[in-house]
Amino acid sequence: MKMITRRGLFLLILVIAFLGGIGFLTYSFFNDGYKWVMQPYNSTLYYNGELIGAGKITDCNDRVLAETVDGKRVYNESKTTRKSTLHTVGDTKGFISSGIQTVFKSKLTGYNSLTGIYTVTKNGSGNDMELTIDADICDVAYKALADYKAGCVGVVNYKTGDIVCMVSTPSFDPENKPSDIDTNEYYSGAYINRLLGGLYTPGSTFKIVTAICAIENIPDIYTREFRCEGRYYVEKGTDIECNAYHGTITFEEALAKSCNTVFAELAIELGPEKMADTAKALGLTSSVSVSGSIDSSTGRFFLEKGDAEDYIGWTGIGQGDTLVSPVAMLRLVSAIANDGNAVSFNVVNSFMNKTGKALALDFAVKQIPLLSSETASAMKKLLRNNVEKQYGDYNYEGLNLCAKSGTAQIDMIDSHNTAWFVGFMDDVKNPYAFVVLVEHGNSGSQTAGRIANKVLQAIVND
Repeated sequence: MKMITRRGLFLLILVIAFLGGIGFLTYSFFNDGYKWVMQPYNSTLYYNGELIGAGKITDCNDRVLAETVDGKRVYNESKTTRKSTLHTVGDTKGFISSGIQTVFKSKLTGYNSLTGIYTVTKNGSGNDMELTIDADICDVAYKALADYKAGCVGVVNYKTGDIVCMVSTPSFDPENKPSDIDTNEYYSGAYINRLLGGLYTPGSTFKIVTAICAIENIPDIYTREFRCEGRYYVEKGTDIECNAYHGTITFEEALAKSCNTVFAELAIELGPEKMADTAKALGLTSSVSVSGSIDSSTGRFFLEKGDAEDYIGWTGIGQGDTLVSPVAMLRLVSAIANDGNAVSFNVVNSFMNKTGKALALDFAVKQIPLLSSETASAMKKLLRNNVEKQYGDYNYEGLNLCAKSGTAQIDMIDSHNTAWFVGFMDDVKNPYAFVVLVEHGNSGSQTAGRIANKVLQAIVND
């Protein structure tokens, strides 16, 4: 009797273990099955480690950016377009981690837990995806960046969150990848989408942040008069040099002229805690998500209570140790343009199978409040004043531009500057925000501003 009881108990344990194993296997199948299928050794989807079993990728005008033809992944017929859209579309080996072909490869192949990769086996390729980018506009941006070592251009519809242009350089032709890409300095960082993955010293574009902090914390900011004598003197540490001798100046004039003296003084008065809180609230220290699946680098704001006066001042003018992602700055100016609310960014317009049936993307559009409506309205007027009084509307004809330039000094020895130009068009018909960044770009308004004008004019006059 005892023997039977022991055998029964042993069998019960075996059954429980068996059922547990089946349960675990089932869970793993549904949860991780796509990871097993998407391995480079799957010959149905990959050839020599390169993705081939995927659907067509097109731009917003139905221009083919990538597709599978006769078992080979091919790209647009234009070499310029292949380069300008590379960091959005991605490569077939997944080196560009933020590319569509990497992030959405399971969707492009048509994999699901019930039918596996049946659609690839049946059709020779998977599902199709239409993007929000305009390849013609990306071409304009790429050509405008071509004379510089590296940089990026991003343009988004601040009402819908759809990204119209996303270009990063250096780039390369995915159909003729350079053999020396890993050793040639020219291609340094070629796998990085600088709009999403880059982190940069913001330079004077950070004065937008300091200005917002001042508007929200200094009641008499608009009635004050400041004095600029070419530098801000500190009791201990390094004096902060200004770009000119501005004399007596108002807050509005200080932003337009990008006066270091005034904004260093404001940062010191506001203090580290208020500055840090504002940078965080404006999303500069958080990642930006694109289409719910592509995440940017996370910005860093280094300023704490007890920091030296000169360090606080340098931080307030964008020359401290603060690092921001270009797309985070794009989100900020989008929020200013859109009454304080940024719309979640998106690069995928539609997704469908080979029969044309729409498929779900599981991406919800969200409103992201970054600043109050009142502060956004005030900043919009200030940024518009920058263009009217400083940059010149004649340089941006017909754009009704609101903007701020920045020239971040990276290396005082070889004058390595990062040129910035950020802003938006205050135009109901053309609600576009933009960011342009050029490494080794010298002047923000002269270098990045000209590139922004070329790209925006192409959008408006298309």
